[in-house]
Amino acid sequence: MRKLSKVLGVILSIMITVGMFFGCSSMKVESKESIIVTDQLGREVEIDKVPEKIVSSYYISTSLLVNLGVKDKLVGIEGKANTRELYKKASPELIDLPAVGNSKEINVEECASLEADLVIIPARLESFIEKFEALNIPVIAIEPETLDGFMESVDLLSKAVGKEEEGQELNAYYKSIIEKVEGLTKDVTDKPKVYLSGSDSILKTCTSKMYQNYLIELCGGENVTSNLTDGYWANISVEELIKYNPEKIYMVGYATYSKEDVLKDSTLQTIEAIKNKDVYTFPSTLEAWDYPTPSSILGMLWLTNNLYPEKYSKEKYKKDATEFYNKFYGIDVTEEEIGL
Repeated sequence: MRKLSKVLGVILSIMITVGMFFGCSSMKVESKESIIVTDQLGREVEIDKVPEKIVSSYYISTSLLVNLGVKDKLVGIEGKANTRELYKKASPELIDLPAVGNSKEINVEECASLEADLVIIPARLESFIEKFEALNIPVIAIEPETLDGFMESVDLLSKAVGKEEEGQELNAYYKSIIEKVEGLTKDVTDKPKVYLSGSDSILKTCTSKMYQNYLIELCGGENVTSNLTDGYWANISVEELIKYNPEKIYMVGYATYSKEDVLKDSTLQTIEAIKNKDVYTFPSTLEAWDYPTPSSILGMLWLTNNLYPEKYSKEKYKKDATEFYNKFYGIDVTEEEIGL
């Protein structure tokens, strides 16, 4: 009887040990598969596993996801995809995906019908989050409007989609370009006065809160509208623009007016940039480089060349730009596409 008790004790001990082993193993698997991130609204979001079906309602996040190598997992994206030249060249399959929204709204029901494992929205669409949570669909919000914000977006999205190594590589490259540009412009004392105009009017411009303001200052320019602190894009008067008297004017590539319209505007003829015909369109024909996207790296380099060609030549810029698109998007680009 004592012998039987011993045997039963050994068997029970083995069962407990095996149970603990498998229990711990299953806990480890669950922990490994589950992804927890903190989005740029400060929300902690848990994703059950590396997402296989991703919806992005924001051009900036979609461009970043293509860069990270998960374009094949996108099942829905922002509207007007057929106007994105980068998609046509690097990811033509995206153009036919369902349009789920834009920077102002998103179709929650459409996202649900696509059985999304993860939805990515701009922070300004915060009001839609509750609807996604009610449907148990993980949703993360990004806010890449500043340099730090963009790099945080890279870290956030790369972790959320299981591409942390690729995200780290992109951010490391981004930092190296910033250091390069800072090195080129660190000794500049006489900085040219720069004005950047927005999409629908020469009188719409960026405030100090915008990524574009950082871009100008990093590249050794003096942003004449850095005194504007209210909101993002701001409208100014002709009189204010004349008073700013920029030496160089840059128009965004998605402007609805032309360089000729600006140069011929009779109300602006006393401005230094107009008199010297120092008016330029920010590249590229592939995508807007003044946006906080991965390719804004090239916006930095193009602007540095434009402001200080003696410090950073067109040939060096061309080499850097073509290498970037080949490395991160797997495509070859023309001189026209990179603003030459």
